[in-house]
Amino acid sequence: MFHTAPHPCRTPDGLPAGGTSTDADRFAGIRRDFTPEDVERLSGSFRVKHTLAEMGARRLWHLLRSEPYVPTLGALTGNQAVQQVKAGLKAIYLSGWQVAADANSATQMYPDQSLYPVDSVPTVVRRINNALRRCDQIARMEGDGSTYWMAPIVADAEAGFGGALNAYELMKAMIEAGAAGVHFEDQLASEKKCGHLGGKVLVPISQHIRTLNAARLAADVEGVPTVLLCRTDAHSAQLLTADVDERDRPFITGERTPEGFFRIRKGLGVKYAIARSLAYAPYADLLWWETSEPNLAEAEEFANAVARAFPGKMLAYNCSPSFNWQKKLSPEKIAEFQRTIGAMGYKFQFVTLAGFHSLNYGMFQLACGYRDRGMAAYSELQQAEFAAEAEGYTATRHQREVGVSYFDAVAMAISAGKSSTTAFAGSTEAEQFHGAAPAPVVIPAPRQDHDEGLVHGHEWATSAPLTR
Repeated sequence: MFHTAPHPCRTPDGLPAGGTSTDADRFAGIRRDFTPEDVERLSGSFRVKHTLAEMGARRLWHLLRSEPYVPTLGALTGNQAVQQVKAGLKAIYLSGWQVAADANSATQMYPDQSLYPVDSVPTVVRRINNALRRCDQIARMEGDGSTYWMAPIVADAEAGFGGALNAYELMKAMIEAGAAGVHFEDQLASEKKCGHLGGKVLVPISQHIRTLNAARLAADVEGVPTVLLCRTDAHSAQLLTADVDERDRPFITGERTPEGFFRIRKGLGVKYAIARSLAYAPYADLLWWETSEPNLAEAEEFANAVARAFPGKMLAYNCSPSFNWQKKLSPEKIAEFQRTIGAMGYKFQFVTLAGFHSLNYGMFQLACGYRDRGMAAYSELQQAEFAAEAEGYTATRHQREVGVSYFDAVAMAISAGKSSTTAFAGSTEAEQFHGAAPAPVVIPAPRQDHDEGLVHGHEWATSAPLTR
């Protein structure tokens, strides 16, 4: 049994009677192997409003449908995400690889093999959203409405960290943290590898469909239209756990490994990725096939095959730092690459490890200069920051950047304007840095214009009854 009705995503409490949690055509063509009655039975008797996840999902879907393509960079920290938004990027990518390397809750440095605790990526989602929200608060206090701060986050759920139940719980954790989109890949969770490492083991097509169903069910139960991305590693994977799904059988040999895995036939990577993605397409909002190089001919072959079977199905593409771009493409083709594949239907494009590489290279360069020239090297960095302020950079004034003036305003409000311990006035930053933060402005109350990502108005917050 499966369900394709246009509104299976249950409406959270507080929305007006008869309201829907997303656009009428949001789930057109999406298949669910469960019913609205299943969702209702599993949803409990009261609803939690996941504001950041819902508004992020709405905004991400709008961007995907209205922009030629949505380019993003992998953010490792909240402050990196802040700088991306300041620079004009409209969405954030959160890579599990980067979390494994330097941002996981085990406080370890790991390779991309799902070795870190499962709560790590949701924790970084929450950290990024908190950083963006602080910037929104500072900007509103200063009377600056020029930037939409809550860029939607697409987060990496890897292979789900286990079976379908694990994927269900991980999707819920992502939503609670405020993720707008989440992707799951079709590798065996216990053997998961980075898409550009060897030794990848795929699960049967039917098993990954259960993972996608689990993720969608979690989103429906939480009442959020989370954008679900499906990744296949079939292009370069060499192993498959089992031959139980007849759709996999044309692509495997009769040979088995010592662990009992089936070997995948060589030379069929693109065709296998296409076959798997066509099977997953009814369950996912976007399809991503992990590639081994930035090959435009292969990208077009994949896109055309999907478009023939599922017209309008959106695709995602990893513009990976694992590729040696200038070795594979001319500078002219590199410059046009994203526009070219965007026209093919690759609507969400991302540089997974941008945060890792920019952080490490930038610090290495500074450390080398500091080693040889001391404060002269650091002063050069500071002058470069000052020069970047003409383009919108503000982190030179680091005290203001993280909210000192905002909490001064909190202190003044608490003390009815009589606090003598506010921090920014009299600071070295206020005295020595040009372009100090402007004086706060008074915002009229009550506030009635909280942002839903696309439109304003939280009628559910002020006028809806407390019970359903």
